[in-house]
This record gives sequence, structure tokens and C-alpha cells, in this order.
Amino acid sequence: MTVKEKLKAVLIEGLKLEDLPPEEIDDGAPLFGEGLGLDSLDAVELVVLLQKHFGVVVKDIDEGRVAFRSVDALASFIEQHLPA
Repeated sequence: MTVKEKLKAVLIEGLKLEDLPPEEIDDGAPLFGEGLGLDSLDAVELVVLLQKHFGVVVKDIDEGRVAFRSVDALASFIEQHLPA
């Protein structure tokens, strides 16, 4: 399973998006707003999920803004910050 596939599974399970199959998540679409429709509470949960499932920490809001743009951006962020 790739990082992106695992990430989609974590998003669906952790954010209770069970009605959305992984293949319907557009990798380049925004996670917030018109994309997946996540909100600020989901952002907090997402930070926790990243640490729990990938061991990756989002250090501040600026880092989060870049990482949380899309599934592609978040998968790239995870790959760059995976613990050795």
C-alpha cells in the first residue's frame, strides 16, 4: 500500500467519510472548502491522525497550510517527514 492509498484510508476512517470510496477522492482537489469539504475541526483531527498513523508532526499553521492543500500535497509532506 502506498502512502497515498494509506492516507486516503486514514482520511475516510478517521474523519468519518465512509460514504466516499478512496477512488473518488481527487488527489489534486483541496481538502478544505469545495474539495473534500473539511473544516477547522477536521484539521485538528487530521493533525492527530497524521501523528498516530504515520508518526509525522505538523509543527505550525504555516506548515499545515502547505501540507493540507490536497491529498497529493499531504502525501508528499508525509513522505518527506516520515521517521527514519
